[in-house]
Amino acid sequence: QRGRPGGRTAAMAAPLKRCLVRRRDGREQHGLAASCLRELRDKASGILAIDKAREPITLVLAEDGTIVDDEDYFLCLPSNTKFVALAKNEKWSSKSLDSGTTWLSESADEVDSATEKWKQLARQLKDDLSNIILMSEEDLQVLIDVPRSDLAEELAQSQTKIQVLQDTLQQVLDRREEERQSRQLLELYLEALKNEDSILSKVAESETVPRKEMDVVDTGTSSTGTSAKTALSDQILAALKEKPAPELCLDSQDLELVLKEDTQALALALRWDKQKAEALQQACDQELSKRLQQVQTLHSLRSTSKGKKTLPWGDWPSSKRKK
Repeated sequence: QRGRPGGRTAAMAAPLKRCLVRRRDGREQHGLAASCLRELRDKASGILAIDKAREPITLVLAEDGTIVDDEDYFLCLPSNTKFVALAKNEKWSSKSLDSGTTWLSESADEVDSATEKWKQLARQLKDDLSNIILMSEEDLQVLIDVPRSDLAEELAQSQTKIQVLQDTLQQVLDRREEERQSRQLLELYLEALKNEDSILSKVAESETVPRKEMDVVDTGTSSTGTSAKTALSDQILAALKEKPAPELCLDSQDLELVLKEDTQALALALRWDKQKAEALQQACDQELSKRLQQVQTLHSLRSTSKGKKTLPWGDWPSSKRKK
C-alpha cells in the first residue's frame, strides 16, 4: 500500500474513495479509487498519461477550481467527486472552454433535473451515511421530499429503513433551524441593547458636537458604494447576506470557500464592515469544524465495530430528540 513518507497513519488506513478525473483540455473522464490524496495524484498521472517532466500535477475541483492539497479536506469530500488534473504551469479557468464548467454543462440536462439531483445525493448516502452531516439544508430537503418507495428502490433498502433515514434527515434539518432561531433571538436582544446605548450616546454627543457627528456619518456611508472582487458565487453571497445564520444552510464545500476568502474582500462584497465579516467567517469555521468532528466521530465508531466500512442502516441514530 502506498503511503506518504512521514504521513499520517489515519490517511493510510482510510477506506478507498471513488473519484472521477480528467485533463484540463480533455473531455474523457476516468474513474479511480484512492485512500489518500497522494495515491490519487499518482494514479491520475498514470491513467491520464501525464509526462514526468510536467509533474507534480495539481488536482482541483471541476466544479469551481478549488485546489485540493490537504489530506483532511480530501477525506471529507463525497465519493464520485470530479477532479481536473493540471500539469505544471497549467491553470484552471472558469471562462475557458475546456475548463471544469464545460464538463458540468455537458451533463447539465441530467444533473439539473430534480430526479438526477436526488439520485446523486442518494448515492452519496449509499457510499457513506455520514455525508448527511456535510450536506446543505437544500440537499437535505430534496431527500426528505423524495417518495419513500423511490428512495428505497434507489438505495436497495426496505421502506421501513428509508423512513428512519428520512426521519433522521428531518431531525438534522430541524436542529439547524432551531439553532438559527436561537441565534436570531440572541442577535435581536444584543441589537436592542446596542440601539439603546447608541441612542443615549447620540443624545449626549448632539449636545456638544452635532455637526461633527453628522460629518462622520456622511463619510461612513459614502464608502459603502465600493464594489469588490470575490471568488464566491452569487448564490453563496446571497445566502451570506440574506439568510440568518447562513453557515447553517451552506454545505461544507461552500463553508470552506467562505473561509478561504479574504476578509476585506468579503466585507466589501457584502457591504459590511470588516468586523462583521470576520464574525461570519468565525461562525463558518465553527460550523465546519463541528461537522468534520461529527464525521470523524462516526468514522471512529465504525472502525471499532468489527471493521465495518459503513454504518448498518438499522443502527443509524433514530432516537427522539430532547426538547
